[in-house]
Amino acid sequence: MQQFEYFSITAVIVFAYLIGSIPTSVWVGRVFYGIDVRQRGSGNAGATNTIRVLGAKAGIPVLLIDVMKGWFAVYLGNIFAPVSLTPEQIVNLKILLGLLVTLGHIFPVYVGFKGGKGVATLVGVLVALYPDTILIVVAVFILIFLIFQYVSLASILAAISFPFAVYYSSSDQYPALILFAVIIALFIPITHKKNIRRLLIGQENKFRFRRTKD
Repeated sequence: MQQFEYFSITAVIVFAYLIGSIPTSVWVGRVFYGIDVRQRGSGNAGATNTIRVLGAKAGIPVLLIDVMKGWFAVYLGNIFAPVSLTPEQIVNLKILLGLLVTLGHIFPVYVGFKGGKGVATLVGVLVALYPDTILIVVAVFILIFLIFQYVSLASILAAISFPFAVYYSSSDQYPALILFAVIIALFIPITHKKNIRRLLIGQENKFRFRRTKD
């Protein structure tokens, strides 16, 4: 691989992290409401807490932008992947970009490395990597959410179902894609440890599409 190709890959990897680091909820809260969402509600800089603290008018745009961050970072692999890479190597590069954009959301460089749990951004990554499977996982999320009204529980169970959905429904069976799905199934529960503890003792807050009162 030529030196320019190494530079291209390094640049797009760094760019993916910087895209993920865009703290949508923090900036929306500060600019339009004078509130840092990390100091209200659950203290999480994600779309769920933004809706809880600021309402759906603020939270839904945050959700859509965070999803698009993940999708766009993976899509960059189509643009910047060197022509010398094989299809499987391009898939591996896209997975790496997906990891970096998600880590950027969780540890954003622009606001002191204190971000969200990365679920919305990860959804964007999965839409780009697993177009054949993502609808199944979204269906699991919606079903669990409608039954129990816990975003955390829906996220955890949807993540656990993901590698099974990939294995049985995806047309692309690259080993790295299956491994990444397994990593996601482990990663999401780990980032929701506090939520799991609250669920077990019955103290987890159910989700409502309205702003909490100050």
